[in-house]
Amino acid sequence: MSRYEEVYRRSLEDPQGFWGEAAESIAWDARWDKVLDDGDAPFYRWFTGSRLNTCYNCLDRHVEAGLGARTALIHDSPVTGSVASYTYSELLDQVARFASVLQDQGVEAGDRVIVYMPMIPEAAIAMLACARIGAVHSVVFGGFAGHELAKRFDDARPKAIVTASCGIEPGRVVGYKPLYEHAMAESAHAPRTVIVKQRETQPCDLQSGRDIDWDEAMAKAEPTACVSMSATDPLYILYTSGTTGQPKGVVRDNGGHAVALHWTMSNIYGMKPGEVWWTASDVGWVVGHSYIVYAPLLHGNTTVMYEGKPVGTPDAGAFWRVIQQHGVSSLFTAPTAFRAIRQQDPQAALIGDYDLSRFRTLFLAGERCDPDTLFWAQEKLRVPVIDHWWQTETGWAIAANPMGIEPMTVKPGSPTKPVPGWNVRVLDNDAKELERGQIGSIVCKLPLPPGTLPTLWQARDRFYSSYLEDFPGYYKTGDAGYIDKDGYVFVMARTDDVINVAGHRLSTGGIEEVLAGHPDVAECAVMGVHDPLKGQIPVGLVVLAAGVDRPQEDIAGECVKRVREEIGPVAAFKHVAVVSRLPKTRSGKILRATMRQIADGEDVQVPATIDDPVILDEIRESLWRIGLAGR
Repeated sequence: MSRYEEVYRRSLEDPQGFWGEAAESIAWDARWDKVLDDGDAPFYRWFTGSRLNTCYNCLDRHVEAGLGARTALIHDSPVTGSVASYTYSELLDQVARFASVLQDQGVEAGDRVIVYMPMIPEAAIAMLACARIGAVHSVVFGGFAGHELAKRFDDARPKAIVTASCGIEPGRVVGYKPLYEHAMAESAHAPRTVIVKQRETQPCDLQSGRDIDWDEAMAKAEPTACVSMSATDPLYILYTSGTTGQPKGVVRDNGGHAVALHWTMSNIYGMKPGEVWWTASDVGWVVGHSYIVYAPLLHGNTTVMYEGKPVGTPDAGAFWRVIQQHGVSSLFTAPTAFRAIRQQDPQAALIGDYDLSRFRTLFLAGERCDPDTLFWAQEKLRVPVIDHWWQTETGWAIAANPMGIEPMTVKPGSPTKPVPGWNVRVLDNDAKELERGQIGSIVCKLPLPPGTLPTLWQARDRFYSSYLEDFPGYYKTGDAGYIDKDGYVFVMARTDDVINVAGHRLSTGGIEEVLAGHPDVAECAVMGVHDPLKGQIPVGLVVLAAGVDRPQEDIAGECVKRVREEIGPVAAFKHVAVVSRLPKTRSGKILRATMRQIADGEDVQVPATIDDPVILDEIRESLWRIGLAGR
């Protein structure tokens, strides 16, 4: 039996013993009555009866262990041309002082605080300060639309909002005040206190009697102590989009979250305390919560917080510069970041300008990683490239190549095998388990491991109907795929992206793999659009690599030929449009459903998280040229 098989089997056969041992790495104020509490199944809870403080585990205990001089946080901002670092002692001081600022405004344990910030150190400080006093933070990425921010006010009913005067993007400055003032005016439950970090690039006016200047308040604040919390108390709420238009507030608890994330840093990511870890994401997303702020600090690592882009700040060598300058051991980012780098620098010529000798592993997640991107990254970086799969709801990886347990052979297109704690199955629509290799709904047998969502904020019934009702005894991931004969998981698409072409179930992800293999294609997306004869037909949009000057019609024809040869005529693949870029969310997820709405001539529901709505006009025109867009 391999090391992975031994650990994985124990995690399923003895979850109480397995996670009880993992919990010994966390400092507790009071130990648990039960590791796993199944008294209210299918609503399971972990470490009931125990008490701890998440901020203490991230900061205080490392300082008390004599590691206060170790660097905790590096902030690297190419958009402002600045770099700053905080030791564990310095970060603890800042967090403890800001926790006092919150308390001075009447924020207590259980109160909610909205954190609406750009990628600056104060965002992480605010999150940890909330954890320190038991307040429940809800981070909304900076620049989010006022109407959507108002929805979160009304659901969370926060006592305060912590924000900044502006966010800085390449080539533009985004003022936050008009956005949060819009939300304040629209919401029935607007926060009564606004704490503003003024940025030199664009300060804003403060409203007397309501608004507080971050720097002025911090200058007068005295550090405050940690508040002991129940392991099952909420640490944060993170909103994810819902099909009803009402956002779903994913709840994360304190105890299970700390145990699981600490465990992942060594077992999944192979990190040792003190090494430099970089997650190139935004704190507004779950990846930023888990792997910019909490996991690396729980584990005693140095975490890099980056205010920039993979390209354009200043060029496609931006990531290599950060890795060299800060001695990064491992990078975690989205595949779309590497597709952007590849599109701008297809031969990765800029890598040669930097010393990446300390760089050990690249981890990709957030969307499906096409094999072509994985191959390119492996070839250019010459380090293991690890695709892994997880969700906002899960908080950490469901399937991964566990570098700290037993590195495995990579199968392109697969995030490897289920992580210990995750009992992954593939079911048909009647909840019957499918044979290996057959595509169906990917589900996870209950109970889910620690660190996953125990419920939705103030919406227990919605939690049940969204995730537990369709497949009793299982958590519905909403993803479709299969498990192969070797136990490798293949996540092919969201369930909605498995299309039915004349009775044949096809994965859009499988077609994307073929398109991405074309040497001139840097990035692509496939969606199923309505067809009166076949039910649905696949349509591809491709972005060409920089420097390609061949006729677009020739490339489109070659793409069609590739799909017909590799998947077959059954795919009925005839439509390809070449576009300058694809519409994405701020986190880099491609908006396939939005493009399908355009192709089908439906009323387009523009997501609040879109990075640039203007691109939708180009998509509409490109689809119209190939005979779609409301044909």
